Amino acid sequence: MARFSTDTSDIELIHSLRAGHQEALAVLYDRYGGLVYTVALRLLKQPAEAEDLTQDIFFNFWKQNKYDPGRAVLSTYLGLVARSRALDRIAKRSTQQRSLQRLQGSIPERAMTPLENATLSEQQETVQQALSQLKDQQRQVLEMNFYQGISHADIARQLDMPLGTVKTRARQGLIELRRRLGGAVG
Repeated sequence: MARFSTDTSDIELIHSLRAGHQEALAVLYDRYGGLVYTVALRLLKQPAEAEDLTQDIFFNFWKQNKYDPGRAVLSTYLGLVARSRALDRIAKRSTQQRSLQRLQGSIPERAMTPLENATLSEQQETVQQALSQLKDQQRQVLEMNFYQGISHADIARQLDMPLGTVKTRARQGLIELRRRLGGAVG
């Protein structure tokens, strides 16, 4: 396991990350996570959504090799990505709200049918079964976040662990849930 100090340059960390040293991502997250979160929060105005976007940006940074150090310093690159992705989310949210308003204006509310209730119950049971098969650490974070509505930052405080660890466990848990559920819930 490679050890990185606060003096390790961004370029060294990126090379280490590309060489398979995932712990380099934690150092980069500690270094720039606040910047990305601040940009996202300033635009999105919702802490949970800003946390989710921050996690998503770092996950994609880890999985994709799109950053070119010759074009911009890492802080600038991550700030621009955060701004762009936040604006995309705002546009998507706006489109969804307009669609929902149109639908609500034209479709009267109705009670769920017994078949819809049964289907919903089956889906909930399927999700619970898939959750029970996750690693305990991933399941705990997901349950706290989705069922109890606790933000990643509050989970980190409650479990006394780094925010990046909480977000990584949440992301890995969601990926595993999607894999296990496939098309079973939709």
